Amino acid sequence: MTDERTPTQIDRLAEGWLDTQLDLYPEMRVYLGRPGRVGEYGDYSPSGQQAAVDAARAALADIEAAEPADEVDTITKLDLTRELQLEIEKHDAAFWQRDLNNIASPLQNFRDIFDLAPTATADDWAAIATRMSNVPAAIRGYVESLRVGMSSGNAPAVRQVRIGIQQADELAARDGFFTKLIEGARTSDGAEVPDSVKADLFKGAQAAAAAYGELSYFLDDELQHEAPERDAVGRDIYALASRGFLGATVDLDETYEWGIDELARMTAEQEAIARQIVPDASVREAIEFLDRDPARKLHGTDALKQWMQETADRAVAELSGSHFDIPEPLRALECMIAPTQNGGIYYTSPSEDFSRPGQMWWSVPPGVTEFDTWRELTTVYHEGVPGHHLQLGTAVYNTRQLNAWRRNQFVSGHGEGWALYAERLMEQLGYLDDPADRLGMLDGQRMRAARVVLDLGVHLEKPLPDGSGIWTGDYAFGFMGRNVNMDQGFVDFEVNRYLGWPGQAPAYKIGQREWERIRDELAARDGDAFDIKAFHKRALDLGGVGLETLRTALLA
Repeated sequence: MTDERTPTQIDRLAEGWLDTQLDLYPEMRVYLGRPGRVGEYGDYSPSGQQAAVDAARAALADIEAAEPADEVDTITKLDLTRELQLEIEKHDAAFWQRDLNNIASPLQNFRDIFDLAPTATADDWAAIATRMSNVPAAIRGYVESLRVGMSSGNAPAVRQVRIGIQQADELAARDGFFTKLIEGARTSDGAEVPDSVKADLFKGAQAAAAAYGELSYFLDDELQHEAPERDAVGRDIYALASRGFLGATVDLDETYEWGIDELARMTAEQEAIARQIVPDASVREAIEFLDRDPARKLHGTDALKQWMQETADRAVAELSGSHFDIPEPLRALECMIAPTQNGGIYYTSPSEDFSRPGQMWWSVPPGVTEFDTWRELTTVYHEGVPGHHLQLGTAVYNTRQLNAWRRNQFVSGHGEGWALYAERLMEQLGYLDDPADRLGMLDGQRMRAARVVLDLGVHLEKPLPDGSGIWTGDYAFGFMGRNVNMDQGFVDFEVNRYLGWPGQAPAYKIGQREWERIRDELAARDGDAFDIKAFHKRALDLGGVGLETLRTALLA
């Protein structure tokens, strides 16, 4: 085990910034597994947004004045400076006034925190009741900020507003999420919670649902009438958003052209694999053949959960010591069926003390009862080991070298890029030798390449790849449908995500590109001395950093 380093001034500043974030947004404590401020939300009103940017400016002045004591400090200063500068620029560009989309805006975040809230004791359920009772204030502040954007001509696109109305209505329903959450509330030993807690839970659920009803009314009655039809956010906003998700500045025009080439390469590779599965078959024909194979089917969520767990456990056991150092606390990965039903698959990090393990969540849409292992094997590697679980869990584990801010930082280009890198690595290690499993991996890689083209194309209003016109949001749905083998509901959800969350979806493939570039540059530089296991350890031990910081740290 690495010797514990003595905390420095820069460590204390970074820890201080994390503490400031926890003060500003106490719901983050649930994600980190930290006690205190139980059931509270941050202030999402304009005054709360101003307090957040004032804190960022003060922290930036402090970190810029501090002198690094060692290499760890140098990386911390570089990346914390980057994040704080970005927070200030995004505030000044009024991102907070238009923060509404179908997947990752306050509308969803206020509810999503309940998925991780502990329910083991009566006190845990009391905290849930408190949190539900605080939803109305959080939503009122959020509406104030959206109203400022509306009055200043800075509203989100009407497509996102209409989706928000639908989602808010679902959460406001009498038999919606909050009612279902509290039904049969019991502690971990099966005991019913006290009557006083039941009463608070009932009142809290009613208050939270009513608040979402009020949010729906505002979106429907006010915001959608001022929201623009145009989905594109334009180059200035897009460039700033892209920097945030990548932790790096890229040439957007070159990246668009690279995305077109990468999509063509993924398509050709997928077509070649399809012909290995069924001679002379198209990709669609090969998929239809695999979808009829009963040996590749899972029936029901219990079978899905068991298969996920067995696959993840096997990867942990077999990769430990060969290509990765996997500490003992990280060998526990819990596969879960999510309480939501929106189709998402995601990972949540372990708590800082590992009392809550890393968890892989599968949100199964209503009515879906069959799952194809050939499609999803690479997903388990993406979310589990060697993907997010190894990456994020290693950062949480590395308390002897990294301050808490470094351990809990997540940058999409770094994090999602690593997960795609992990998928390809598993192919190279022989875990996807079955052409069917490889086709599933390529299906995901092709989708990620298509997202680069679509996302940049729509928001920068680039010429279409075939030269037939200019990208629009409406065109994006057909384009995506031609490049993924998913039902229309999945396509609609995904494209709406790209239209409302600019810059995030391309970060996966762009991040993978950078991870592979750095590895290959190091391998070429070091020759026979290059050690892939040592590379992985050194890279993951950095924690979550921006891609520019990653390159500086590994290639310096």
